[in-house]
Amino acid sequence: MKAVSLDPYPLQPVIMQIIPELGPGGAEQGCIDMAAAITASGGQAIIVSNGGARIHELARIGAVHINLPVHSKNPYVMWRNVQKLRALIRRHNVNIVHARSRAPAWSALKACKNTNAHFMTTCHAPYNIKNEAKRLYNSAIAQGELVIAISRYVATYLRENYQISDARIRIIPRGIALDRFHPTAVTPERLITLSRKWRIPDGANIIMMPGRLTRWKGHHVLIEAVSKIHRPDIFCVIIGSDQGRTEYRQELEQAIRAKNMGARVRIVDHCDDMPAAYMLAGVVVSASTDPEGFGRVPVEAQAMGRPIIATDHGGAQETIVRGETGWLVPPSDAEALARAIDEALSLTPTQRAILATRAMAHIAQNFTREQMCDATLDVYAEILKGKFGNMAQSNQPFHPQKRVNG
Repeated sequence: MKAVSLDPYPLQPVIMQIIPELGPGGAEQGCIDMAAAITASGGQAIIVSNGGARIHELARIGAVHINLPVHSKNPYVMWRNVQKLRALIRRHNVNIVHARSRAPAWSALKACKNTNAHFMTTCHAPYNIKNEAKRLYNSAIAQGELVIAISRYVATYLRENYQISDARIRIIPRGIALDRFHPTAVTPERLITLSRKWRIPDGANIIMMPGRLTRWKGHHVLIEAVSKIHRPDIFCVIIGSDQGRTEYRQELEQAIRAKNMGARVRIVDHCDDMPAAYMLAGVVVSASTDPEGFGRVPVEAQAMGRPIIATDHGGAQETIVRGETGWLVPPSDAEALARAIDEALSLTPTQRAILATRAMAHIAQNFTREQMCDATLDVYAEILKGKFGNMAQSNQPFHPQKRVNG
């Protein structure tokens, strides 16, 4: 990667985001989106992570990546990260350190001591609290000067478990890029390519469930629900990498074989063209058995005008308008999920068009990348208030006019 100068410039805020790795997840996407927004707004964006497949995207947006083992939960490694992060903060004159995960948050919190950097966090999930040691470990994400919660559900979790006042919480939902997640952005060639790659039968009504292969995502519930739907035209595609969880994948494949559904259900690895995948779907399912902090799948599916069914808890309750843009069903209830899938696949073309119009408008009004970036830049500006009072003289103001490119 080409070296980028980070010489201090008094009118150019330096924002350092810290995340374990730059992989395919929603937190990682938000981190990259914000790096683009920071640079487009006249700031300097630094991302510290343990690496990942998406590092190459940062060069295009003018952000800098620094590799540190901030993914580690080893106390010795975390302590060494404190020293290294403090040196980076001073070397690059960092104004805000924005931690997006618990282990990095502990190191970043201590690294900011005795420097001029402000410390803030984003809480991306309602972390499990099994005991007091776990509660203490999780509490790092709640110790920012300001704490971004990605949903009202996560904000409630923070208030109830860490006694954070409303004055310190800023609720900013994740946002998606509508120039990518829009039906008109997907060409027929992309649909044909994906359909052939997955060997989808001609004329199949596709039930699609995206998400990494981990038990709480509810794959077993979906497999059970599909077995209860007596329609010859359905074909279920489960999209997601097992990320080393080979035993769990084998367990799912065994469940499929046990129900004699090998010809109706297929597990495929991570998809690099999710907009095209959504366009192939007759219905999209998010069957999480545990509440998600936000959940990108319901938002992306609605943006693509696809019928979405999700479990009735967590962030999905905030992103789906019940009975208008999708279905919400009880967690772990295969019977209810089967009924909702059958209902979605039975919509007339007119009913599908109405649902698609409502869903796409709902996402455009509430969950865009631009809205997320603008709101987060507002938080940065709030923290830095008074510190860059002469920024109006800059040719590149820190806060954009309701639009962030990148």
